[in-house]
Amino acid sequence: MKRNYLRIAPLAAAAAAAALVMAATTVPSGPNKVMFPAEYDRGVLYATVDRHDVKQYREFYTSAESVKAAREGKPLPYGTVLTLVPYKAKLDASGNPIKDANGRFIKDELVGILVMEKRQGWGGDIPTDIRNGEWEYQVFTPDGKVNEKANLTACYECHKPFANDDYLTNLAKLAGKFPSAATVMARAGANDVAISGFVFGPAKVTVAAGQNVTWTNVDDSPHQVVIAGKGTRTGLMLKGQSQSVRFDEAGMFPYACSLHPGMKGTIEVAKN
Repeated sequence: MKRNYLRIAPLAAAAAAAALVMAATTVPSGPNKVMFPAEYDRGVLYATVDRHDVKQYREFYTSAESVKAAREGKPLPYGTVLTLVPYKAKLDASGNPIKDANGRFIKDELVGILVMEKRQGWGGDIPTDIRNGEWEYQVFTPDGKVNEKANLTACYECHKPFANDDYLTNLAKLAGKFPSAATVMARAGANDVAISGFVFGPAKVTVAAGQNVTWTNVDDSPHQVVIAGKGTRTGLMLKGQSQSVRFDEAGMFPYACSLHPGMKGTIEVAKN
């Protein structure tokens, strides 16, 4: 089980904020270099994810060539197209997702098509503060048209911290290293937070100054905790992995998942 110990500095504590700060620059959603991948479903379905927070079932596709490169530990080749296909989950009369015999969501209506594509020389017209190397993004409606309301800036911001993974938040899944079948038991200590069903539990933890808080991911999806805006972030947590942060200053520290901003929690650090 992997852990990463970080220390909250006084300046970070002073800068704590309830929401993540969006970059000052934006990327227009209008037509760009990324074209609609009409035959994406003829590629490799390399991952599926149940998104409890937005009640969606999601599929991830790419080419066999890109899967092979990832599993051999090689850089993803130019021309790689990664396609995220989200569906609304089927809901019961109470609005809760219906699950199949394996405990997975059942897909219903197609929501849209999200694409990231890597080409040599791309990215030059993307603002430097959010550029993702040579990757560019586009969001399409279910009928294959550009979604003019899409927030492409959020795509770049979400993937920016993963430069060491070629800007992929799910490189482990693409490389076949994600322990999706693993059974993980959440820790139950007073300073422990379980990440399950896209929820931090408990949502609020109180610790004494100088103590650590440990997050353990029991979801199939990766998560990453960001504290005090962009001041402090843990490492990426795959299923079964933990990350710890030490809090030295008293105060309230709101945090969120960098990959799923709707997931939020608070650490209260009491004076000794």
